[in-house]
Amino acid sequence: MQTSSDHTQSSLDFERIAAAIRFINAHFQEQPDLETIAEQVHMSPFHFQRMFTEWAGISPKKFLQYISLNYAKSLLKEDPAQSLLDVSFATGLSSSSRLHDLFIKIEGMSPAVYKSGGNQLHIEFDFYPTPFGQVIIANTDIGICYMAFEENWEKAMSKLQAYFPHATLVMKKNTVQQSALSVFTSDTVPETPIHLHLKGTAFQLKVWEALLKIPMGTVSTYGKLAQNIDQPKAARAVGTAIGSNPVAFLIPCHRVIQSSGHFGGYMWDPVRKTALIGWEQAQVHQ
Repeated sequence: MQTSSDHTQSSLDFERIAAAIRFINAHFQEQPDLETIAEQVHMSPFHFQRMFTEWAGISPKKFLQYISLNYAKSLLKEDPAQSLLDVSFATGLSSSSRLHDLFIKIEGMSPAVYKSGGNQLHIEFDFYPTPFGQVIIANTDIGICYMAFEENWEKAMSKLQAYFPHATLVMKKNTVQQSALSVFTSDTVPETPIHLHLKGTAFQLKVWEALLKIPMGTVSTYGKLAQNIDQPKAARAVGTAIGSNPVAFLIPCHRVIQSSGHFGGYMWDPVRKTALIGWEQAQVHQ
């Protein structure tokens, strides 16, 4: 069982990683060495290397390669005929080295529940530590309905209440919530799908389902995602739907970046988005 001191240390470690990533993002073209990066987080190169490798599974130097602008651009290059991303998207394939994204199944809430703000829904929620900071996870009797990175408990609960203003909220841990955490630890495909019970328009649900088809370790763009749902002129609307995603990481909106190769914004902190992309690259290529 993880103690409060464990959570504090985990949060501290991620803050150091985040600070290092902010520095790398600002100076990646200079390809800073280990000593330079470690100095930014006030650690010795030896201890920083060890902590970073424990966190990401690879060295800081390798991680730097994964999150550099040029590498992001290389992920977006398409074969003259058809790209690996296109093939993966069309066949629904994803990396087998971590949780298979297609084992996450979306079920939309009924129009009545959608319009009522969750009236008559019983929602259980609790807080959990992850390698990327604390998350709040909430679920109905059907599946996960909300997951967000948030260190402040009161702010997290306030946002959950605002998202489901008429639901009954109960702070309680359960196996459904804990199954969602397997995306951070599992090396195998789960025997049963992780069910999501989401409140969204038909268009939003379509975009969120499309996000699940972006293979782990790759990225796409807003325009490309619009093409993949047969709405090539709806890139802006796709971006809005991505920004409305209520389930962090399980629906991988962090895998969508700008066509220029820049990672762009992220509602749960752009630095965390960078960390997620780099970490996934590390898991796929380690």
